[in-house]
Parts: sequence; structure tokens; C-alpha cells
Amino acid sequence: MTEFKLEVDASGLNCPLPLLRLKKALMEVQSGDVVKIIATDPAAHLDFGVYVDQAGHRMLNFIRQESTQIFYICKK
Repeated sequence: MTEFKLEVDASGLNCPLPLLRLKKALMEVQSGDVVKIIATDPAAHLDFGVYVDQAGHRMLNFIRQESTQIFYICKK
């Protein structure tokens, strides 16, 4: 289990809302903190992957459970 500072549930939301929720959450935490975000949008892993790479954050873990995706992202 990955430790996290903030959890965001973006279940039921479609693009771009999960990404916007992630961006907002990352603004609320300190550098080195981990945000856990839950999404059901099938394209979330693509959106989050590109954003994390471009912004310099790190994706620590990605778990897919049926139609749910769980991401652990460390703020740069």
C-alpha cells in the first residue's frame, strides 16, 4: 500500500474533469507529497501519464481494478 497525503475520487467523471481534479489536488499539497486519485474514465491513464511527464511529477503506482483506475502521483 502506497502512503498518500490527499485522496481524490474522480469516479464517474469524464475527460477533462479527472485531470482538472488531479491538477487542483497537486496544487494543494507540498513537494514530495503523494496524491491518490481514483478514476473510471477509460482514458485517464493516458491523460495522467502525459500530464505527469510534462509537469515533472512522478507516477509511483497505477492499479487497474475492473473499470476503476487508481493512481499514486508524487508532486515534484
